[in-house]
Amino acid sequence: MDFSLSVEEREVRDWVRTFVQRELIPLEQEVLRRERAGQPGLTGEELTKLQLKAKESGFWGVQTPEEYGGMDLSAVMAALLEAELGRTFVPFRFGGAADNILFHANDEQKQRYLLPTISGERKSCFAITEPGAGSDAKAIRTTARRDGSDWVINGEKTFITGGNEADFTMVFAVTDPEKGANGGVTCFLVDRDMGWRSEYIDTMGEWGPAALVFEDVRVPSSQILGEEGQGFALAMQWIGRGRYLLPARAIGSCERLLSMAIEHANTRETFGAPIAERQAIQWMIADSGVELDALRLLVLHAAWQVDQGMDSRHAQSVAKLYGGVKANEIVDRVLQIHGGMGYTRELPVERWYRELRLLRIYEGTDEIQRRTIARNLLKGHVKVTGMLG
Repeated sequence: MDFSLSVEEREVRDWVRTFVQRELIPLEQEVLRRERAGQPGLTGEELTKLQLKAKESGFWGVQTPEEYGGMDLSAVMAALLEAELGRTFVPFRFGGAADNILFHANDEQKQRYLLPTISGERKSCFAITEPGAGSDAKAIRTTARRDGSDWVINGEKTFITGGNEADFTMVFAVTDPEKGANGGVTCFLVDRDMGWRSEYIDTMGEWGPAALVFEDVRVPSSQILGEEGQGFALAMQWIGRGRYLLPARAIGSCERLLSMAIEHANTRETFGAPIAERQAIQWMIADSGVELDALRLLVLHAAWQVDQGMDSRHAQSVAKLYGGVKANEIVDRVLQIHGGMGYTRELPVERWYRELRLLRIYEGTDEIQRRTIARNLLKGHVKVTGMLG
């Protein structure tokens, strides 16, 4: 087992670390000011400018195939880069990416949707979650009724990431109720100007999801992505595209937070001594360090399985569950170590506190991950010996 990075991998990771340090972290105070005023942390123009600056050094389409102008990096490398981006709460992502299921588009659809999305000319969103169908994706109620050569879509989607900014959506609707999820759900590419609307959902964090409303939205059959009735398989492919990347980003957040806690513990004095000398503080630091090490290994192991072409769903569920729970415990300890100052908005700890809470909910709640993990163990799909077989 070789845990070392190659020279090239280390250089790529270090470039992103430097980019975060020089270009993103200096923006944090302004991002906080804007968010507290109810404004976006970064405008679309500012994000694009940063993305183009990264592109000048070759960082464009981190996991996009080379034939589409991307870097086509490995899953392990993508996880390492996501961890570096997690060192700041500035809402940055590299440009040149597109939803993995868009690559299933036909040639005409690729010209209208895939290529413009990769280039940054268009913005998409993935719409499957509904008010009554969250983790149970098979319970969707949005319908698409055939009317001649067209389909008429009715229904509502909720908590859709990017739904307020998107100019087109990949929406999943029931096209044959008798067939159920497997064979009765279809994915449609629907432009905003075809008639759907979005409504902003206010949350405790800075993530601003949307509700998408479809009222007799008419689309031609040419807007079907993939094949009619095969939408659920596409949805599962989208959901499983890289769940390990969510806890990967939390690694960077926790590294930064723990560093803040260590610095504060070494400088804050009570009763004539730094609080770092108090056993209660030492145990918080120790537990956080151990959990952070474990999280790195779980995330990188899941990513390694992806690179090996293995079925990594179980490993990704383990990493997602552990990452969500432990990231929240770590940020809670860091806030506690900072005392009253940690609770104020003078420090960004409370900002991370709100952001990391979402990790235990979206793209599969803790409870769903536990259900998946338990089922795999109880039915013998995975062994209790884990990665060693």
